[in-house]
Amino acid sequence: MTSSRFSNGETIVVIETSVRDADVFVIQTAADPVNDMLIELLITISACKIASARRITAVLPCFPYSRQDKKDRSRAPITAKLVANMLETAGCSHVITMDLHASQIQGFFNIPVDNLYAETVIVDYIRQNMPLENVVIVSPDAGGAKRRMILVGSVVGKTAIIVDDIADTCGTLILASEVLKKHGAESCRAVVVHGFLSGPAVDRIEQSSLETLVVANTLPLSSMAQKCPKIHSIDVSGIIAEAIRRTYNGES
Repeated sequence: MTSSRFSNGETIVVIETSVRDADVFVIQTAADPVNDMLIELLITISACKIASARRITAVLPCFPYSRQDKKDRSRAPITAKLVANMLETAGCSHVITMDLHASQIQGFFNIPVDNLYAETVIVDYIRQNMPLENVVIVSPDAGGAKRRMILVGSVVGKTAIIVDDIADTCGTLILASEVLKKHGAESCRAVVVHGFLSGPAVDRIEQSSLETLVVANTLPLSSMAQKCPKIHSIDVSGIIAEAIRRTYNGES
């Protein structure tokens, strides 16, 4: 497959080999620029559909617009539902994704959706690379960026590991680390599945009290993030590859 642009910015997708009666897996993620990536995905699925592919599976390590999963204010769109509708309309017959921001997104589809979890890789990384003595796992409050963050429990003298699904501008993570240090945590680290790290995120991480931010490779790291000594990446490709293998072979 090749992808290019017309001079006015329209996307052109060419499927360079026959997919007639084939089991097609289209791998795409919510990388920047997310709108271009989404349109390219939809066009690719449609091209495979009208080229007589038997089954088309969209493999989305990071599901686009997953944070817009509910109507949380007047006149707000539920864009995750719109993305689901577009995928089905384009011809998608199955979706494989990882750590959906909200599990109800699976219910937006009328086709099978497999929501994988990076948990096993994250646990292995913590066991191999972080001191397990006196460790406490911390989950930041979902609304922490909108209201005062309150610590429940004691972290005095402990290594606090903040676990979350998304790190975008990292405001919530940094606020959580400051609260933890204020309440006596010896050190703070963070493990996140989807590292958008947009805007001032990398600068904030470098200047924060976080010792380490670990992100899964469901999204590519920017060159700036790759140069940051505090930011590390863990590989979840094995989980996704096994899901593709089992889907292809009709296994559980």
